[in-house]
Order: sequence, then structure tokens, then C-alpha cells
Amino acid sequence: MAMEDDDRPRKKVTHEIGQDLSLLSVEELTERVVLLKTEIARLEEAATKKRASRDAANSFFKS
Repeated sequence: MAMEDDDRPRKKVTHEIGQDLSLLSVEELTERVVLLKTEIARLEEAATKKRASRDAANSFFKS
């Protein structure tokens, strides 16, 4: 039976804002910190790209 369990895909780590953290291990908390930092970087990059696109459009239409 243990061999069958090892073949199952690992559950994807997700995080819900405000969820109870008391049941998570230090390793799980660390994984979530990494996950959230990666997501923050992705969001900041997307915002930078959108800002650059908006600024380019604004400068084009002001001309």
C-alpha cells in the first residue's frame, strides 16, 4: 500500500489569506513564504509592465 501512496501526485501547496496557521509545520510555513514571495514578485512584474504600457499610451496620445 505504501508504494501506491508514493505514486500519487503531491498536493499543490496553496495558501488562503487569513487561514489558521497553527496546524502547519515550520517546513510548510517556509514553503508558503517562498510561494507568496514568488507570487509578489510576479504581481510586481505584471504591474510594472502594465504601468509601462499605460505610460507609453499616454505619451502617444498627448503628442
